[in-house]
This record gives sequence, structure tokens and C-alpha cells, in this order.
Amino acid sequence: MANFNPEAREGRVAKMIEDVTEKLPSDTFLWTAVGSTILSVALLAKGKKHAGLWVGQLGLSLLIMGLYNKVVKLEGHD
Repeated sequence: MANFNPEAREGRVAKMIEDVTEKLPSDTFLWTAVGSTILSVALLAKGKKHAGLWVGQLGLSLLIMGLYNKVVKLEGHD
């Protein structure tokens, strides 16, 4: 992936997050997303609609974080 702005650098917080998440296996994000989906279905089955929908939306965020993690592992960071 080409760096379109050679002067752009990652911030300190982004580097700290990447240093921690790069140590996690990529499937960690996948399995936590699956777990949140299962928990969401269970909450919805118990009639807790708002909690179930909120937990269900976490799965998408986790998958996006896993994708970001994978890109950082493959392409590296500053």
C-alpha cells in the first residue's frame, strides 16, 4: 500500500494501540464477533431488544478492527 502523503505519520496513541493489537492473533477478532452475535441472539430471545441490538452491532466493529489489525500486520506502520 503506497503512502500518498510521505509527511503523514501515525499519532502516539495509534502506535500504542497497534503495538498491543499486533500481538493478538487475527482470529481473536473473528471469534469475539461470533460471540457477540450469539450473545445478541440470546438477549433478543429473552426479550431484551435494546441490549440485543447493541451487542449485535459490536460484531461489526470487531470485524472492522480485525481487518485493520490484519492490514497493519501485512503493511506495517510508521
